[in-house]
Amino acid sequence: MSTTFPTITTRIVLAWSIGILSAALAYAQDRFDGEPIRYTHSKPDNPVSRLQDAINQDRETLQYDSQFGYLRSILAKLDIPVESQMLVFSKTSFQSDLISPETPRAIYFNDDVYIGAVQNGSVIEVSVADPNLGAVFYTLSQNKTDTPVFVRKGHECLQCHASNFTRDYPGHIVRSVYPDADGFPIVRAGSYVTTHESPFEERWGGWYVTGTHGDARHMGNVIATKTEHSAELDSESGANQTTLPAHVRADGYLTAHSDIVALMVLEHQVHMHNLITRADFETRLALRDEAVMDEALHRDTETLSESAQHRIASVCDKLVDYMLFVDEPELDDPIQGTSGGAVLVASIGPGGRPGRALRGLVRGAGRVCGAVSYLIYSEQFDGLPDTAKDYIYQRLWDILTAKIDTADYLHLTNYTSRAIREILLDTKPNLPAYWHSH
Repeated sequence: MSTTFPTITTRIVLAWSIGILSAALAYAQDRFDGEPIRYTHSKPDNPVSRLQDAINQDRETLQYDSQFGYLRSILAKLDIPVESQMLVFSKTSFQSDLISPETPRAIYFNDDVYIGAVQNGSVIEVSVADPNLGAVFYTLSQNKTDTPVFVRKGHECLQCHASNFTRDYPGHIVRSVYPDADGFPIVRAGSYVTTHESPFEERWGGWYVTGTHGDARHMGNVIATKTEHSAELDSESGANQTTLPAHVRADGYLTAHSDIVALMVLEHQVHMHNLITRADFETRLALRDEAVMDEALHRDTETLSESAQHRIASVCDKLVDYMLFVDEPELDDPIQGTSGGAVLVASIGPGGRPGRALRGLVRGAGRVCGAVSYLIYSEQFDGLPDTAKDYIYQRLWDILTAKIDTADYLHLTNYTSRAIREILLDTKPNLPAYWHSH
């Protein structure tokens, strides 16, 4: 194994990249640190901040163990399934000096919270989808203490998590890279931001993937080789692996898996959270600008201008299309995990009538999330401004009742559209009245 420090060239490129990201962050923060969002100065209200309040008031405690520190207890308190575990060996975390192909970073998540843990790491990394602030970041020290504290992080996280990776909003990231033998991304080869829209062959570079997926190929489980201008990797050797490599000591993790089902749910969910944040922020900014112009021009405040309507429609249309999996690539073969990752999928969203839930509307062998996103039930979705939710519900209704009839929605059969409507009517409170009148 070669040295774990980057080459001089890599250091220069990384320093240059950080400089660019910092400049971009300064520009982005001008938008989300001012009114009406005030990201840095607003008090978060999310599952992590509420757990901290409970700890401070002696209503909750975190248990510490000698091997995993507070990890097990955090997962239990936040209701995060161990089966969600995924392992990433690329050095794409601020604790990168402890990450390698032999000691990957573990990621766990539920519908709202993401937890990152590194072997012998000084802190546990936490990000959460906050209904008012988008992605909010914390660390929790792995030193045993009577009163553990989730420390909110700012610039050190936002320089990547509010960059072009996240469209300049505070967001979560799933990246696919070409990792070298130490786990460093091969910069010259580029990287991919992964969502459920990504081509399968561009997913999971730098991640371990346990599970089967037929003839499709991905970038996971393998080390890349540098070429003169890019990099190459042998995707065949990483395909359909059902166990972790022998050089990864499974006893250093809560499970011996990096489940493909969990990975597919994660890549959908992360971008969905980011699109909700974008719709939230842009709607609030549009309404703020509208109020300023109304006052300056003495305009009627009851009707939104065409400009404001366009701004809100633009971000909400993208959110609705993503919710409906419009650009998800078709997979021919079944996806089968190894850790009971189906537990994660089965926990998604509330149930409706017996045997009826959004998670049951999986279309095609390679689908794991369904025909409409379960995050419609999330606290972050419910926190959207009423103006945005009104538009989204109308758009969904028009698509599901074929009032909008384009090639984008051909995957929604009459049966599926009707089933989505019926399940949401059973399970989603506060739908507009017109949803109940048909």
